[in-house]
Amino acid sequence: MKVPSTEVQNNFGKYLKFAEAGEEIIVTKNGRDAAKIIRIETESSLVGEDAPEYRTGREWVTYEEYLDLVEESEQRYELIDGSLFNLASPTYAHQHAVHELHGIFYTWFKGKNCTPLTSPFDIKLVKSEDNICVVQPDIVVICDKEKIDENGKYQGVPTLVVEVLSPSTKRKDLITKLELYLVCGVKEYWIVDPRNRTVTVYTLDGQDIVENRTFASGADEFAQSFTFGGLSARLQDVFG
Repeated sequence: MKVPSTEVQNNFGKYLKFAEAGEEIIVTKNGRDAAKIIRIETESSLVGEDAPEYRTGREWVTYEEYLDLVEESEQRYELIDGSLFNLASPTYAHQHAVHELHGIFYTWFKGKNCTPLTSPFDIKLVKSEDNICVVQPDIVVICDKEKIDENGKYQGVPTLVVEVLSPSTKRKDLITKLELYLVCGVKEYWIVDPRNRTVTVYTLDGQDIVENRTFASGADEFAQSFTFGGLSARLQDVFG
């Protein structure tokens, strides 16, 4: 990201937050590159498939700041509870599971009112007026296509969300995103774990976990949806 020096001077805190999230800030002066703001790498800040959250401790990344970042950056980010998450390249096992599940979902939902989509696709979830979050789940199923605005942006809440775990995303997917989806009205949440070859399905309603079950490859042949009767995924296909 290239930013004029006057802009950095006037909004240094904002660009410091961006640098902490892994964005390289090139400061320009009179149209020429003059300086660079980058995060100092430590053992705990190295990026895997997905970096841990980045916050200064005193600063909250606003939705408007997030929009400024993604408009200029070539990287992908999520914003949850004022924290930025840098999304890096996933593994083969991750993408294989996404590919297989999307194929199953695409076939099952074809001709129905709901549509499955894969990342990158922004989902904006409003926890409160001053806490707007943006995530890019691996797969979403949207059943309110009337919530797509004139710019092609989706403004609704998915009925079903799928996240495929990686070692660096496990805490976020198991805790942070579960709470986010619970609060914001997602009806069903699938957590797919390629390492342990399991799929955990949560049914969410009224900010409560109504039901949850873990389907394990070897013990179970299929993972089943509670919300969509008849929707299932063969675990051997999902995990290869």
